[in-house]
Amino acid sequence: MTTPKDNVPSPEFLAVFRSHLEAGGAMTFARFMELALYHPQAGYYRREGRRVGYGAGTDFFTSSTSGALFGELVAAACVKLLGSLNPRDYTFVEIGAEPADPVTGRPEGGIMAGVRHPFGAIHTVRIGESIELAGRCVVFSNELFDAQPFHRFVFRRGAWRELGVALKEGGALCEVELPHATAAPLPAAAPEEYVFDTPLASVALAERIAARPWHGLLVACDYGKSFQELAESCPVGTARAYQKHAQFNDLLARPGRQDLTCHVCWDWLAEALARHGFAAPTIETQEAFFIHHAADVIAAVSSAEAARFSQKKLSLLQLLHPSHLGQKFQVLHAQRN
Repeated sequence: MTTPKDNVPSPEFLAVFRSHLEAGGAMTFARFMELALYHPQAGYYRREGRRVGYGAGTDFFTSSTSGALFGELVAAACVKLLGSLNPRDYTFVEIGAEPADPVTGRPEGGIMAGVRHPFGAIHTVRIGESIELAGRCVVFSNELFDAQPFHRFVFRRGAWRELGVALKEGGALCEVELPHATAAPLPAAAPEEYVFDTPLASVALAERIAARPWHGLLVACDYGKSFQELAESCPVGTARAYQKHAQFNDLLARPGRQDLTCHVCWDWLAEALARHGFAAPTIETQEAFFIHHAADVIAAVSSAEAARFSQKKLSLLQLLHPSHLGQKFQVLHAQRN
């Protein structure tokens, strides 16, 4: 059987891949993913053009695709969580926002763009930019942590084996067992061939964000599972690829031209925040988060749009309904004051 032409890595990516091969002719999946997503010339997140949305050429949609309503809900929820603290004293910092649309110039990932917000200032950190935080901040991210490189392990012959990526003759990539495994907090044992996708880089990113000299509120919207769920209920792992609004299981196809992701481990992220002085990190479904903390905005939209099925009402349904984004996404929030 021949490999479809679209699945063969581009010559540009193959050159990058070969230049980063380690001794033995392979690399960890995390290293492969770092190159496939973030390499300055060949990475998926570094290429020009829109990735997020419903239009031609996009690959997936997320909560920010719902327009200004998402920013309104997030702003209201943050004000509620700050309690008696004045939001005007805080800078709203969005980390990992999408770059501006090359045609319209609209900042696709800036959720406060065009939103009347209560914060003293807005700052957006784009992909690849340095994360500098200081003073009073509300730090927000949407699908930031699930896009970080992850390691892959499989339980074989009574032990965890790390999976890596190598190059076959003809230029195709293949999955291989690595001779040595990266240190990771894995389950003690698992059924034969159980796959554990291990989002270690997301924890390292949470540590870097939390280590900066700032205080205030952190809100991270993402999809993830508890350690127990990852260890017991995901026998084939949680990794997948997205291109043109379709999900694929071939993680090695089209490197640099498809998105790669896996579920974050909420326990690990919460523990990272707690280690840096964040009190009582809390995880809620997106539906519950907005209902608990942005009820006034939900009520206002529902009342104003009651007589018609408008785009804003549709956006609210997409963000809250359990069969849409309401259960698919969860929200981690914590404060350090």
